[in-house]
Amino acid sequence: MLIKRREFLKISSLATASLLMPNFLKAMTFDDALEPNDKILIVLQFTGGNDGLNTIIPTRNDIYFKERNKIAIQDSLSLTDEAGINPALSYFKELYDSGELSVMNNVGYPNPDKSHFRSMDIWHSASRSDQYLETGWLGRFLDEECYNCDHPTQALEVDDMLSLALKGEHNKAFAFKDPKRLYQTSQEKYFKSLYDHHHDDETVSYLYQTLGSTINNADYIFEKSKAKKTEQTYPNSQLGKDFKTVSSLIKSDINTRVYYLSIGSFDTHVNQNERQQKLFSDINEAVKSFVADMKSNGLFDNILLMTFSEFGRRVAQNASNGTNHGTANQMFFISGGLKKKGLLNALPDLTNLNEGDLIYSEDFRKVYATVLKNWLKADSSKVLGWKNGVYDFV
Repeated sequence: MLIKRREFLKISSLATASLLMPNFLKAMTFDDALEPNDKILIVLQFTGGNDGLNTIIPTRNDIYFKERNKIAIQDSLSLTDEAGINPALSYFKELYDSGELSVMNNVGYPNPDKSHFRSMDIWHSASRSDQYLETGWLGRFLDEECYNCDHPTQALEVDDMLSLALKGEHNKAFAFKDPKRLYQTSQEKYFKSLYDHHHDDETVSYLYQTLGSTINNADYIFEKSKAKKTEQTYPNSQLGKDFKTVSSLIKSDINTRVYYLSIGSFDTHVNQNERQQKLFSDINEAVKSFVADMKSNGLFDNILLMTFSEFGRRVAQNASNGTNHGTANQMFFISGGLKKKGLLNALPDLTNLNEGDLIYSEDFRKVYATVLKNWLKADSSKVLGWKNGVYDFV
């Protein structure tokens, strides 16, 4: 059977968008409903290196205003006597006031790397800066959970390609941007005709097998996504659409524990405040709709939304009213089930810098270990190899 180049590319995109092992795809046909006590993790990645100092602002720190005389945030929303939050994140301020938001400041890792690609790999794989891993922390979570269970715990990424964070050695998450588009593509007559096709070449045969499994499950995902339509209005931004997709799946009976989203780019070397404000506004409105949706359906206590960025920015602004690549950053945690609320630790020390960069005080792997152990009830030491304790905010 001859395949034209255009058709092959469509097959490849449909098959590789999922990047799944066949047994994991097969597992998605189980109709086990989420139990009321099941916890769900949603990871929101701030791609590009968000500037943490203009996110949580040290409002009484003279060094901050001196080093950022043109881009310092002057109208932050007060959180404490010493800290405010960017006004574009006004809903985060509401969550803070209601005890539904926690902030971990100054998160990073030893010997930080300022390359977007390398630092993102470190955060995705939970490796040391001198260690190169081919699996991600959530992928290894899937591997560990699937070792002792009847079928794999599932994870979904709302994107066209699967991130390293969700790739395990034996199990991988499922990546798709739009359930309806995935379904429509899978229903094309040409793809249907390939469902039972066999090929002598092992690589091509695996492509057909993966394609067939994806077609088999596209209908399943699409049906689950529209099973319980939301009455909540979501913004028309891409992130708003992504959160709406996640909401529809959470409210269905699909057995998914982890959802992964991203927004960017926060690489604000030039005219930072305008770019960051636009991104924060999109985040603010999408999260506001999502939280309202979860609350109205009685699900918010079992939802943990966690944000991260691959690094922060340097303390001093640059000549283009922006900032250059830095090191440590903060992480947000949003949930109705937080045990500790508000600012979980001190703001970064701007008097103690490493050549103009923040010196991290909290290791991101300890945050991951906390989420794995306390929220997802997984063995964090096996997934991460981390044995230096956990936090108690969840």
